[in-house]
Amino acid sequence: MTVHESIKAPAGVPGVPRPATPAHVIASDAEAIAVAHKVAAEIVKGASERDLNRSLPLAELDLYSQSGLWGINVPKRFGGAEVSYKTLVKVIEIISAADPSIGQITQNHLGIVAAIRTVSDEAQQAQLFGEVLKGVRFGNAFSEFGSKRAADFETSFVDAGDHVVVTGKKFYSSGAILAHLVPIVATDDQGRAWYVIADRDAEGLTVINDWSAFGQRTTFSGTVIIDNVKVPKSHVVPGYKGYEKPSADGAIFQIIQVAVDTGIAKAALDDTIAFVKSKSRPWIDSGLDKASDDPYTIQAVGRLSIRLHAAQALLYQAAEAIDDALIDATAEKVAWAQVVTAEAKVLSTEIAIEATNVLFELAGTRSTLAEHNLDRHWRNARTHTLHDPVRWKYAIVGNYVLNDVKPPFHAWS
Repeated sequence: MTVHESIKAPAGVPGVPRPATPAHVIASDAEAIAVAHKVAAEIVKGASERDLNRSLPLAELDLYSQSGLWGINVPKRFGGAEVSYKTLVKVIEIISAADPSIGQITQNHLGIVAAIRTVSDEAQQAQLFGEVLKGVRFGNAFSEFGSKRAADFETSFVDAGDHVVVTGKKFYSSGAILAHLVPIVATDDQGRAWYVIADRDAEGLTVINDWSAFGQRTTFSGTVIIDNVKVPKSHVVPGYKGYEKPSADGAIFQIIQVAVDTGIAKAALDDTIAFVKSKSRPWIDSGLDKASDDPYTIQAVGRLSIRLHAAQALLYQAAEAIDDALIDATAEKVAWAQVVTAEAKVLSTEIAIEATNVLFELAGTRSTLAEHNLDRHWRNARTHTLHDPVRWKYAIVGNYVLNDVKPPFHAWS
């Protein structure tokens, strides 16, 4: 059996067409926030049903990417808004509170845009950023299911003149199923990792709908098979350069994950409050007429709100540190952006899990009925917070504070 025969897979899901009309181009930070609220108001409507049915959110993604929000970190000199990362994480948080799967799908797209800014030459930036501003969506074919460590890649490419040929297998491929272009992390003959950006419908590229996780169900983060896929060299991005010297690229990939989790926590807290006010009954011994007057419930909601606001404050502080590192990427500023992002990851993980768990304690047994599907919040939080283990974030922060050791420098830190 040849290598190529060994990676044959069942028929995948067909790709989706590129937008028929150019996306809106957002002009400012304020507009980005306003548009995010409008998009969120639409995608929240079917979020529970999509979770229950594992429905492909094609219409929702089209609305989202055509709104211009997928181009907000394109630099101004290429026609983008180049919003601050404080604005960008607020956008992700707003979208994720409406549907965290859709919020997560954006993560790798925006991370790739940031990486292109760091490592690509002028011509490649102009070409790829032009595609993004038209509404083209990047997917993700980064991680590999069977490798020893997350940063170990067996997928590779060979030079074939005016193009390269890529072969491998990926998993956790969030967004690839409904993408227009699929960045594949693949190594060259020197072991360096590149983003090889293939057309979604390229011959030999198969995206399989086999994502079976109990949470974040509609990210469709399943398998991508890459069997002798041809990619023009104009779409081969030297990702490894982003980690040859200090850059904010790793922190950017991380901070978007944080914003997804604070969005999940906010949605859970909002649903807790709404349920307690409208459906929950006061406890028999309270002597109260309304569950919302229960002093223990009031105290618990206050605790959750404070902890959410603390996580958000660290999220925004981390975003400001990233903005600072983008202006002046010294080793010290990049390390500080990584550290504050790690701190925010710890708090966002804790409040996402706590808020989605305490929801049922405060709302009562009625809140567990299938018709409400409130368990999706906990399932989403428990699944998404497994990205980049928090126990290692504590160690990163502690080693920095105690021993002046800078965080490891890669896409997971």
